[in-house]
Amino acid sequence: MPSGNWDKQDGLLFLEGQIIDDKNMSGDTLGIRRVQTPHKNLYPLKHQIENFRGLLKSKVNTFIDTNGFPFIYEKTEFCRLKYYRIQAVRQKDTASVLTLHGVKNRFVIPRPPAAEMHYAGVLHYGKVPWILYEYSEELLKDTRRKV
Repeated sequence: MPSGNWDKQDGLLFLEGQIIDDKNMSGDTLGIRRVQTPHKNLYPLKHQIENFRGLLKSKVNTFIDTNGFPFIYEKTEFCRLKYYRIQAVRQKDTASVLTLHGVKNRFVIPRPPAAEMHYAGVLHYGKVPWILYEYSEELLKDTRRKV
């Protein structure tokens, strides 16, 4: 979501003259209130970020949460991004479990990676493997990312 001119009035949250949220409608989430609002001048929300990894990979820094509160996420630290060979992928009922060669902890993922993906990039917080960041067909050089 772009930064810009945010404004609040009469229970409405505006961005650049268009409505983001209508707090006059019943409902606990932004989505429920947006569906109910009679206003047609809604700001288009084009991207949904489902997890923290999505927030880290985003090129923008201004977001709105599911409750309708805007916030800014600033990347301030660097973390190492190391690549590991995918050892196993076990499919469960509603998710999969990814095991990497040389990493003790396993990663729960919503779906298995494509068959041609043989490596996974993992962000490290300090020396600890932290977040599964991306997949790769080949072993890439270790690098760092600003988080």
